Amino acid sequence: MNYRENYRSWLDDRRLTQEERAELTQIASDEKEQEYRFGGELEFGTAGMRGIIGCGMNMMNVRTVMRATQGLAEYIKTLGKDAMARGVAVSYDTRRNSRLFAEKAAGVLAKNGIKAYIFDRVHPVPMLSFAVRYLGTVAGIMITASHNPKEYNGYKVYGEDGAQMSPEATQMVVKFIEKIDDYLSVEADDTSALILPVPCEVDDTYIEGLTRLTLSDEAVRQCGKDLKLVYTPVHGSGYVPVTQILKKLGINVTTVEEQTKEDPEFSTVKVPNPEYKETLSMGIALANRIHADVVFGTDPDSDRLGVAVKDDEGEFVALSGNQVGILLLDYILTRLKEDGKLPRNAAVVKSFVTTGMAKAICDDFGVTLFEVPVGFKFIGEKIKQWEKSGEYEYVFGFEESCGYLRGTHARDKDAVVASMLCAEMVCYYTYIGKTVYRRLQEIYQKYGYVLDLNVSIQYSGLNAMKEMNAVVDALKTERVAKLGEFEAEAVRDYSASVRRLVNGATEPLDIPKCNCVYYELSGGSFVCVRPSGTEPKLKIYYSVKAESQKKALAALEHIQSDVAALLERVKN
Repeated sequence: MNYRENYRSWLDDRRLTQEERAELTQIASDEKEQEYRFGGELEFGTAGMRGIIGCGMNMMNVRTVMRATQGLAEYIKTLGKDAMARGVAVSYDTRRNSRLFAEKAAGVLAKNGIKAYIFDRVHPVPMLSFAVRYLGTVAGIMITASHNPKEYNGYKVYGEDGAQMSPEATQMVVKFIEKIDDYLSVEADDTSALILPVPCEVDDTYIEGLTRLTLSDEAVRQCGKDLKLVYTPVHGSGYVPVTQILKKLGINVTTVEEQTKEDPEFSTVKVPNPEYKETLSMGIALANRIHADVVFGTDPDSDRLGVAVKDDEGEFVALSGNQVGILLLDYILTRLKEDGKLPRNAAVVKSFVTTGMAKAICDDFGVTLFEVPVGFKFIGEKIKQWEKSGEYEYVFGFEESCGYLRGTHARDKDAVVASMLCAEMVCYYTYIGKTVYRRLQEIYQKYGYVLDLNVSIQYSGLNAMKEMNAVVDALKTERVAKLGEFEAEAVRDYSASVRRLVNGATEPLDIPKCNCVYYELSGGSFVCVRPSGTEPKLKIYYSVKAESQKKALAALEHIQSDVAALLERVKN
């Protein structure tokens, strides 16, 4: 059926609620809105599904959530009675309808004879990942749209290892979902005895486990009580666990009270993304009033941490995800080495779009660095692989998008443990007479300055994903000899798992496939272009290595100009 027929079919269906019918009636004369809502289906991929909240096949609502959960239930049933009895853990954040979606997901599972554990209040991504592992469930569901604007919500599925579901398992779930043509046919049993609360001990065990990951107990004891740290959960799920772990360690924390409220409108920020300095602006204003040392902010599902520190002039600067990542990497390796606890087979994992400086740091410490595609599930897969083989010992993983994980308690990025580590890192440098900002400058002086920048090009409409992928596909056929002042030494085509050198030779890439083009530039710089898997954005990652920030900025300007011309060429 076309979008008009799909729209009319839903509108005329007696199973619609009054609210759903009223919403669809409002767009009776809006062809564009009808086409967006009913011209396609909300895609379920390896990151689950994410979309604008509203009634329709291409929207986030109880119907699409229940249909997706029915597909997951059918998959679980193929795993046998034991898998059904182990059940699924379900969590949710503070977004619009998050609790409703979580309850409906649990109800669908129960209707299919599958046990469902659901949290009694909002809990972040890392605690859902931990709960899956602690309770031994066969899967997990997290209702969240992470850092997206307030109009969005989403649905993430986790495997039994606590990482986001593997591509292979996701494909099987998708096949079951696609068999459900009648969205309104899926039923839930919201009062089933198979729906159980997540035991309180899960929270306590999670927090207790984090305390065993601390690295600078003496520095925290000496400096934690005097540290002035401002924290904002940005109306999200991080408020309770982040303040709990900081207070447990004896670290003084002041919260931005206006942003501790669970507000699905995120009314105090433009977008609830702590990557942006403006999202931390209320925290920085409070920090300036009380003369604080550092500002933390977490996103709605508390898997991302934003950090602002004072520079040498006493002004707050918001650090990028790459900068926080290299600071944590340097701090973790330094402390492990100082205490004689750095494993001989230590390994660090980062996404391939994350700063190239990580390699220089790892090389200096004699630690093996692994690169994986974007998506923390790939870092989780490495942890799982090494736990079985014993070949490497995981010590840290991070992504440029403000995602970090120390420990193996969770298999997704964890802003709670990252908050703990960053707070004790501030204590450590205070203890030895330094600032975090000064340590960052020392890192640049030691390894060379690297300027990292992520630029997003917004797309819109039903065909946004198709258009973005078409641009990336076109780039694969373009010969690029130079970007800015840097020679293109090799091009990585991750969709074909091949690295093409400038002399025409090719090498295989031992890495999961994804649609992405990566230009290796002379001197250790790179440019990478990929479509986002969760938003209608074409993402361009720049990593420019130079002698100084001034030279890096000048080089970046020329590279960006060449990339803009390249993108314009492939579009035409």
